[in-house]
Amino acid sequence: MSVKQTGQLSLAEAFLGRKVPGGSSPLERLSGLVKWYRFEKLLAPLRDGGPGRAAWPPLVLFKGLLLQSLYGLSDRELEEALGDRLSFRRFVGLGLEESVPDHTVLSRFRNLLAGEGLLEKLFGELDRQLEKAGVILKRGTMLDATLIEAVSTPPTSGRPSQDTDARITARKGKAGVTFGYKAHVGVDEGSGLIRTVITTPANVNDTVVADRLIRGDEKTVWADAAYDTHARRARLKAEGRKPRIARRPNKHHALPERLKRYNRLIARRRAAVETTFATLKRRMKLTMIRYVGLAKAAAQVTLAAIAFNMRRWAAITR
Repeated sequence: MSVKQTGQLSLAEAFLGRKVPGGSSPLERLSGLVKWYRFEKLLAPLRDGGPGRAAWPPLVLFKGLLLQSLYGLSDRELEEALGDRLSFRRFVGLGLEESVPDHTVLSRFRNLLAGEGLLEKLFGELDRQLEKAGVILKRGTMLDATLIEAVSTPPTSGRPSQDTDARITARKGKAGVTFGYKAHVGVDEGSGLIRTVITTPANVNDTVVADRLIRGDEKTVWADAAYDTHARRARLKAEGRKPRIARRPNKHHALPERLKRYNRLIARRRAAVETTFATLKRRMKLTMIRYVGLAKAAAQVTLAAIAFNMRRWAAITR
């Protein structure tokens, strides 16, 4: 199968590239930080062109999906933005006169990434680059989770939902319920980078996946009382890590004042993880799962985590 040749800059584009005021843009900084050829090697087996058409280079499509996550765009909005915005074209490697992949190509490519299990490998590759760059601190891992609504309507009496993987759960500390999924993350204390991410139906308890969020190279684990178990605290101590997990009150006895102070201290230290969720939801608009099914939901969340870490890398090394 032939592959489209992209990235041939015209004289006008080269001129425009030298006239960016105020130094490099965030996307230009990102282009210079990331070793893209390593992602290209992982993506090399994937081709998506359709019958009778040359395949788009997988790295072009992957970079497009990163832009989609960074700016909270739908597939159609991403197609339009690639056609309209010079900064987007330059980031993905398309010249001014080149066509852009349409929304169906982008959607198929995302499904290919999920179906081949490549998103976890791409996330791991970025983690290795971040570690080599020295921006992952490993002082501690902060565990937390956030609910994300499904695009499908919840089931009602006599009518199932289109999304049979999504579940209903009550929202912690808020009125009402959420029908959708839950993104569980382990965030590096200090840098704010996401080290681990797992997507589940919304009704899965935080503690179920907690141990899979712990990397094993951190000195401390920070978490709220939803993650508190005697076994987890004992295991972390045995492994040489400090379990800074808020204590649950006994159903028969209130927490003593000493443990209440301990919980408040933990809450203050782990509050930084809320910045991660604020960026994902407010700036990157990860407020809804756009696709149906757990596999596609996990793909959207993992792509958002990769894009978040790239954005954060560009910010902390500016």
